[in-house]
Amino acid sequence: MIAQRSIRSTNRAVGVGLHSSERVELTLHPAPPGSGIVFRRVDLPQPVAIALRPEAVVDTRMATTLGVGDAKIHTVEHLLSACAGLGLDNLLIDVDAEEIPILDGSASSFVYLLQSAGLVEQDRPRQFLRVRKPVEVRVHERDGEKWARLEPYDGFRLDFAIEFDHPAIDQTAQDYRFEFSMQAYVREIARARTFGFMRDFDAMRELGLAQGGSMENAIVMDESRVLNQEGLRYNAEFVKHKMLDAIGDLYVVGHPIVGAYSAFRSGHAMNNALLRALQADPEAWELVSYAEASRAPQCYRAAPQVLL
Repeated sequence: MIAQRSIRSTNRAVGVGLHSSERVELTLHPAPPGSGIVFRRVDLPQPVAIALRPEAVVDTRMATTLGVGDAKIHTVEHLLSACAGLGLDNLLIDVDAEEIPILDGSASSFVYLLQSAGLVEQDRPRQFLRVRKPVEVRVHERDGEKWARLEPYDGFRLDFAIEFDHPAIDQTAQDYRFEFSMQAYVREIARARTFGFMRDFDAMRELGLAQGGSMENAIVMDESRVLNQEGLRYNAEFVKHKMLDAIGDLYVVGHPIVGAYSAFRSGHAMNNALLRALQADPEAWELVSYAEASRAPQCYRAAPQVLL
């Protein structure tokens, strides 16, 4: 069967929040089969647990924020992207502040932490969300159209296109197709960093955002060029990071997806709206397991392994 997965041992990291600049300690714990991925704020007088579901997303400005009551955890998408990329179903994530540490601005540091803890299969079948019919969300704004779509597909494929009209971005690939697999995720997607413009960083800081942002954890551009001395990690790093975000945003549904995702200029808000639209139509999806691995999509058949 295709089995659920967790980590073998506890692992920790310390960093700063991208928007708060606060010191954050993150602790990743193994979790039993069927428990799912759960975030827990352990700095509160009474720890508060937040389980994954689209309705748990309470803010999508600049990042994906999970919340329950007054407890919130910002910027969960890079860590969730790493969990999706490595096929983790059950994990307890303790954090002692309101935001997941940004680390290097990509998912690669989280991939390293999770793999260092060891990936283990568990004695329970993995549940997949299989898309049965197309679902789409689309908005028309003053700066143009944006849309995101899920449709049936025997695997997990992503197509993403961006449009920024900036010299540095225009010199790179602005659309990308990705056929998911664990190995391909680690090799092609995980190292893509978040990015922003110097003028926007200044404006965000005046609003109390991006306080921890720097060229150590983001690609930063002025009006014409990338300012980071080392340059880009991939030719398509900008669109690949938007795809990395989308993989994490979609994993808020709590299950790996069997289907095809495509998007144009989508972001956290639209990705969450797409999940909510999908779940609102009972005929558009179903949960499935694979008692025989040979019946599962090829991209999900790989056993846990170290890919560092």
